[in-house]
Amino acid sequence: MTDHFQFLKEAYFFHNLDDETIRRVVDVCREQTFDERRVLFEEGERGGRFFIVLEGEVEVWKDYKDPEPDMLAVHGKGHLFGEMALVDDLPRSATVIARKGARLLVMEREDFHRIVTEKSAVALSVLKSVSQMVRKSNQSYVDNLRKRNRELEKAYSELEAAQEEVLKAERLSTLGKFASLILHDIKNPLSILRGYAEMILMSLDDRKKIRRSAQKIIAESDRLNLLAGELLDYSRGDIRLNMQIVDLKGFLEDVAAAIEDRFKSRGIAIRIDAGYTGPVLMDRDRMLRVLLNLADNSRKAMPQGGEFTMSVKQDDGTYVLEVSDTGVGMSDEVKSKIFEPFFSSSESAGTGLGMSIVKSIVEAHQGSLTVSSRRYGGTQFRIVMPQFS
Repeated sequence: MTDHFQFLKEAYFFHNLDDETIRRVVDVCREQTFDERRVLFEEGERGGRFFIVLEGEVEVWKDYKDPEPDMLAVHGKGHLFGEMALVDDLPRSATVIARKGARLLVMEREDFHRIVTEKSAVALSVLKSVSQMVRKSNQSYVDNLRKRNRELEKAYSELEAAQEEVLKAERLSTLGKFASLILHDIKNPLSILRGYAEMILMSLDDRKKIRRSAQKIIAESDRLNLLAGELLDYSRGDIRLNMQIVDLKGFLEDVAAAIEDRFKSRGIAIRIDAGYTGPVLMDRDRMLRVLLNLADNSRKAMPQGGEFTMSVKQDDGTYVLEVSDTGVGMSDEVKSKIFEPFFSSSESAGTGLGMSIVKSIVEAHQGSLTVSSRRYGGTQFRIVMPQFS
């Protein structure tokens, strides 16, 4: 059997005690062995025993059952622990488990209180032990905190680097997609412009053909100008309005005039229902772009012809613009994505920015834009705008 007396006599917190006091401690202690990972006591339970490590090690844990517990200290040979709950009569402040198996001297609460009361030297030794344990726990906690901070700093640096790579890849992807769409949209009008210019050169004596070709060139130039405006608005990220008083009936007639030739070639009838004629306050050029975009979508949706309607009415301090067609309509999936940048369901592609810009312009006017459509049942866009803003 181990000589417990000699062991305690050489322990750091008992070596100043006289032999009689040490023998008194030995008499009330019993030896007990704990297997690896065995829980000696849990945080929150009432303290009933005091421990001294003969062999092995024990770990002291805070929030041991939590997903991320903190290890406060490791007690090895010659250390005592568990005394704080016996001194202040409060619940255990931590959980203690055997590390790789441990052999301990165990003293019950009543014996501990009796000896501390009888032997002031024992009380002083326990006080020293408590002080040392607190110091070690604090140091262990600080070391663990520093380690976690270093890990967090490393993880944050790696996250920043990864995020920068993702952003770089996204920028390159967006730039590539943007460039592809721009080139596609610019190439078509340029080809048309060249074709009509060649027709003019071949028909210098036919004023009617020259006039028709010149009108087509103007229309394609307007398309390019519209495209340039979309790209500029998207690149700026915001829309600055140039507000002016506009007569709504004249405004709708101008829209109809701008789209007349292209709609007529498709067999599409244009109808205007001006239930309210203005005046209203708006950025005329940008709202013209809104209706031209909506009209172009309707034209593409009616390849076999149909009817395109623009109506306006007054409603409780607002005016309501409705643009509708009798075209092929949209599926629910297309309708849910129609205002997303770069989304296009048209076979003729395009930048996919048109509807996103339309929505931005309407909202910049403090208005709202909604769409209703069903497959093969036509589409209606409803714009509600403040009469004066």
